[in-house]
Amino acid sequence: MRKRPLIVLSTVAAATLLLAGCSGSSAPSSSGTPSPTASSACALDAQPGKTSDAVVVEGKGADTKVTVPADAAFEGVERTVVSAGDGDDVFVNDLVSVEYQIVDATTNKVLDSSARGEGGVLPVLLDTNQSSLFVAALECEPVGSRIVLALPGSALGEGASSVVVYAEAVEQLPEVATGKDVDPTPGMPTVKLDDNGKPSVKIPDGDAPTETKVAVLKQGDGPTVGSGDLVVVQYLGVKWSDGKEFDSSWSRDAAPTQFQTTGVVAGFQKALEGQKVGSQVVVVMPPSDGYGASEGHELQKESLVFVVDILATTPVQQ
Repeated sequence: MRKRPLIVLSTVAAATLLLAGCSGSSAPSSSGTPSPTASSACALDAQPGKTSDAVVVEGKGADTKVTVPADAAFEGVERTVVSAGDGDDVFVNDLVSVEYQIVDATTNKVLDSSARGEGGVLPVLLDTNQSSLFVAALECEPVGSRIVLALPGSALGEGASSVVVYAEAVEQLPEVATGKDVDPTPGMPTVKLDDNGKPSVKIPDGDAPTETKVAVLKQGDGPTVGSGDLVVVQYLGVKWSDGKEFDSSWSRDAAPTQFQTTGVVAGFQKALEGQKVGSQVVVVMPPSDGYGASEGHELQKESLVFVVDILATTPVQQ
């Protein structure tokens, strides 16, 4: 499904180095999709320190002001809980809405914030491979906790500046599509869901498709996925030829995965862009919109079927 590595948010790209070696995830599968780590364990479990304790947080919500002392030492990765929440604890692979600011420790300039999101929050999948900054800030603390994370430049890569992250996990988000059921589309594969929302697919009789077709199974009412957005999904991929699964987020602890819409095969991109969060779609695609151009790929000559739950979308900051 993935055709090239994810391009992460520009202001926090270096943060993917923070938890390198901590996730223990396996090598990418043949489809190029990374395997998420198991949840309910702390990947880093950063502790309070002199720098994180010294950061001043004033106000709440959109009016929150974060001030880093000029003499802050930044001797290591430190995390201070400004105030504890009363929700469930947050773990790796959870999908949460987050209010945050990323602040340059030298200038106190806000480098990025959730203010650009609807209601001042943005969805974040706590994936150690791609969102390690937020994993380090939020993991193993209750929803509603207000947290300061101090990151020395040395933890972010050569030449990087020290930053402070102020973050709050506001709400746990659904990890299956929650939209309204839509009547099946004739000629498309039949999809059934188990009690946990995991799909199974029955391929219809007849020839494989010669062009990509998309049908909505559940109609969501959330934000619309745009070209190049960072999306969070659950998905199942099967071959049209025999109905056998070749890739699935459901087979990896039922943990969602995230990627840019421009970083997947053309048929998958067509299935996502223009759809609303909360929707579930089924897409059938010929090899030309799948792996037809990938010489020697095991799926090069296969027509593919994907069932996709669209859980979140965020425009990638340039």
